[in-house]
Amino acid sequence: MTTLPPLPIARSKLASLARQKLPCSPSVIPRAQLIKEKDEIDHYVEVNFKGLSKEEVAAYRNTYKKNICVDMLRDGYHKSFRELFALMEKWDALREAARVRSVFWPQKPLEEQPDKLDHLYLYLTRAEEAERKGYFEDIYENLYILACYFDNNEDKWVRNHFYERCFQVAQLIKIDGGKKEAEAHAHMGLLFEENGQLLEAAEHYEAFHQLARGRIWKDEAGAFLNLLACENLLRTYRLLSDKMLENKDYKQAIKILIKASEIAKEGNDKKMEGQAFYYLGLAYLAAGEPETALRVLNNYSAISAELEDELSLGRAYEAIAKVLQSEGKTTEAINYLKKVVKIAGNNFQKLDVIRASTLLGDLYNGKGYYNKASEYFQQAFDTTVKLVNMPLMDETKVHYGIARAHQMMLSMNNCIEAENVASLDCLLSWKGSRSSITADYIVDGSRRFTMRSLSPALESLEDLAGSVHKPKIET
Repeated sequence: MTTLPPLPIARSKLASLARQKLPCSPSVIPRAQLIKEKDEIDHYVEVNFKGLSKEEVAAYRNTYKKNICVDMLRDGYHKSFRELFALMEKWDALREAARVRSVFWPQKPLEEQPDKLDHLYLYLTRAEEAERKGYFEDIYENLYILACYFDNNEDKWVRNHFYERCFQVAQLIKIDGGKKEAEAHAHMGLLFEENGQLLEAAEHYEAFHQLARGRIWKDEAGAFLNLLACENLLRTYRLLSDKMLENKDYKQAIKILIKASEIAKEGNDKKMEGQAFYYLGLAYLAAGEPETALRVLNNYSAISAELEDELSLGRAYEAIAKVLQSEGKTTEAINYLKKVVKIAGNNFQKLDVIRASTLLGDLYNGKGYYNKASEYFQQAFDTTVKLVNMPLMDETKVHYGIARAHQMMLSMNNCIEAENVASLDCLLSWKGSRSSITADYIVDGSRRFTMRSLSPALESLEDLAGSVHKPKIET
């Protein structure tokens, strides 16, 4: 959301006088004098400010909020007054409710924030003046300025109030071809999306898309509204499909993602189209349709290769590997995952390296290739050490330890099957030292077993296991 630059505020006479006594403004009157009893204040004003009118005296005596309200009513802006008064009441109610939940609630009362009161006074009265003249575009612009001004985490509910007002006014504007109405639908879609109401958000984004289709409208930042509508719809449909997949409603999830891919094509943005294919492919995989998933994901990888987007290509290869693994095509899945590791390493994507290496380790471990499994699990563990990610480090450490245990078990079985003195001596030594056993092949084809110390990862794994299973001593 683009925030408009602040405009100079034209204040009324009462507001200008009242603002002089605010704590944030320089004041010629000592603050101590302003907190005295009413008679003392009247005496002070009579002595020092002879000739002031009753209204000017009231400007010093009343709060800034009250003076703003008096100005609105005096100038005939009763609708602006009602709206401001309702906002102030809701502001106080929300602040009080938040204060009850948290003692350290930082938000100040509205009467202590004169800049916000100034903006509300100026643009609400301008909007009411435009309403009297029937200038709906001006009403929209003034309300939209207020929505942008309150676009922050603390005042988001005020922003939403003015988004709703903009939406009501935009439907009355007929001379711009529907651009303001399209923008208002986009704002309402964002409002519902932030509140987690995805179906309502999708309805507004669909209306936004219909109004912006085929138009060359742009927003304040120069982005085409049609493309923004496609992006918003694609994001909302993906979030809806995630919920459907969680509920195992695969048919509806696939249906809505097919619709998303069609909208992405219409947006004429290849990257967005590729993302739609990616989510659709994963949905087909979850629904148990690997062949269709593979075809859709191949489209995604082709688009990523065309765009020379290596990160997206790596993500496509990883998804394709999962599909191939589900079909039992382990060798092909391994080849794709090796490509993922290479791409992620070249682009310094350590988390992708860890994930792909772990998947490779699992595949090799399942096929009984324990040496290869150990190699990739160790690569995953070494990468987590560089990231200093302790939870992930412990997880990869366990994978690595299991693969090394399988590797040692294979060597021990071979050592037992060898049935010679050297192998027996190796087994007895291992029982005393618990070192790693490896088989060294010599020229005549026989095997000689040697003992090697455990790697630091395995030693730390033993420490981790010892700390977990260490018995608690009662005192």
